[in-house]
Amino acid sequence: MNKAQLKSLSHKYRADWRNYYTGQNLAAVHIAALVFLLLNGVIRVLYEVFPLSLTRAENFPEFNLTNWVFLASSLIYYLLSYVLIDNYKRNKKATAIMSLFIFSFALYLICCGMFSSFIATADPKNGLILYLIALTTVSILWVFEYYETILLIVAAELLFTSLLIWGQTDPTEIVYNQIVSFVLLGGFYLISRYFFSYKANYYLQVIEIKEKNIEIERGSDFKSQLLGTVAHDLRNPIAAVETLAMMMEMDEIDEDLQDNLNMIKASCEQARLIIDELLESARNQNTDEFTTVRTDLNQFMQGIIEKWENQKGSKTIELVSRVLPAYAELNHEKFQRVMDNLIGNALKFSRERSKIEIVLLKNSPHIIIEVIDHGIGIPKEKLPVIFEAFTKAGRPGLKGEQSTGLGLSIVKQIVEKHNGTIEVESEEGKGSVFRIFLPES
Repeated sequence: MNKAQLKSLSHKYRADWRNYYTGQNLAAVHIAALVFLLLNGVIRVLYEVFPLSLTRAENFPEFNLTNWVFLASSLIYYLLSYVLIDNYKRNKKATAIMSLFIFSFALYLICCGMFSSFIATADPKNGLILYLIALTTVSILWVFEYYETILLIVAAELLFTSLLIWGQTDPTEIVYNQIVSFVLLGGFYLISRYFFSYKANYYLQVIEIKEKNIEIERGSDFKSQLLGTVAHDLRNPIAAVETLAMMMEMDEIDEDLQDNLNMIKASCEQARLIIDELLESARNQNTDEFTTVRTDLNQFMQGIIEKWENQKGSKTIELVSRVLPAYAELNHEKFQRVMDNLIGNALKFSRERSKIEIVLLKNSPHIIIEVIDHGIGIPKEKLPVIFEAFTKAGRPGLKGEQSTGLGLSIVKQIVEKHNGTIEVESEEGKGSVFRIFLPES
């Protein structure tokens, strides 16, 4: 038997656990009281309409009085549970009054089942089904500490004994009925402790998951802050090295020194690229601010192509639009980076004069942007991890361009902030297709 069946939770979680299950218990009381109220209302209607045919009720005057008592008391419990639930929602804290209220309702429900069994037949042991149903219902629906469960058992047994005496049952029958009651109450204890254990373990798992999530979020925030700080602080020394190399070029230098200076400047440029991508990755993970505007994708993509042609000298990028007009909500600065990264990768892994196509499609409710190249393609084993940060899928370009392992990770982050998705299809030796799905605006 799990220790949680005999004891409460550890002190660290005890207060929060009690607050949690008290809220659950109050909600169960609220629903059970309503169901019991409706059930007794139906019985009252049947009793009034068919008084002689309702399970020998005419032989038991107690039935009529009991039904009225059940109606009134279940209504009172329903109303009180509504008040206590409202108080619980405002304070999120269990009180002694709430615990006493829940305990009293559980005992009340057991007594109802017990008394109904007595008035249903002269011999209780032949009609304890209602008593059994009440005990089972209480053990499943409500969570009680072990001492509360024992108190319920003691109170129920005392009441059962009192009803046997009140019913003037034969001494032999009293013994038989008591044995049956002990069996039912023993089963009630085991079921109650089992469900306590089950619900407590579930609660602990939920708490553990929440704590792990908090740790992960803190670790992610720390990593992003560290990346941002380190990347920002590295800019100055790199800029100083690059400036020094440029100053040295102003003097008369031999060919070997010039080659070394070119290597220094190329390394500085590569370092700046890595720093920019580290900062971009940190910003995308940390910021919640993301402003978009409704944008004509045909004009936006044409503008990107013109910038590449003017700044990069690339004449091999072509826009193929199969939807006019094509509108989507875009953050221009961020999505410019998405397209620059995808176009840059396409050129990096394509041969000279190989055509790059940007294709616009529509598959309602999405606008689809495809960046197609006819380059060397991506190995099949690298495709599943290509959008992960610092992935091993990164490779040097055809001209030896180095990869930081962050570009496609940043692309995925930005696309998802646009409520979109990105996927890739590729075959080695034939090229790649990066496909972005954006909600149509």
